[in-house]
Amino acid sequence: MKMQKLSAEQLLGQYAEGKRNFDAVDLSENNLFQADLAEINLSGSVLRQAYLPYGNLSQANLYKTQLQDAELGDIQLYQANLSEANLSGANLSRANLRHANLQGANLQKANLQGADLYNADLSNADLSNADLSRANLEKAKLTKAQLAGCNLFRSRLADLSEAECDRTTISPEGY
Repeated sequence: MKMQKLSAEQLLGQYAEGKRNFDAVDLSENNLFQADLAEINLSGSVLRQAYLPYGNLSQANLYKTQLQDAELGDIQLYQANLSEANLSGANLSRANLRHANLQGANLQKANLQGADLYNADLSNADLSNADLSRANLEKAKLTKAQLAGCNLFRSRLADLSEAECDRTTISPEGY
């Protein structure tokens, strides 16, 4: 089955007409600056290097979505399903990820500086070499999360008791 390639204009037009189900579409490298796509289903879709800062994807289904190197700064991902998504190298600085499902997500080398991960589920997520400095991790679930090389400097209220840290993990205190 060939993946349908959609332009930003096509996606926004169909969304405006009420369509929400866009599973397995290719939106790579599209400019979706400030796009309001709440409750959209993009599961299994490809958004590599997509430009989505200040967008709204709250309550979106992004299960197994490919978001490598995507620009997602200041995005709203409140209650979004990002389980098993690939967000390696993505910029999620200051993103709202409150109550988001990030189980098994690949967040290697992702920029999560100042992100709000209140009550987010990061169990089994790979956060190796990710930057979580100044992130809010209050009530975030980090069971078996991989934190090798992860920068947690000045992150808030992180419970690392069940996370997998090593000597390369930079703690909230900076060591």
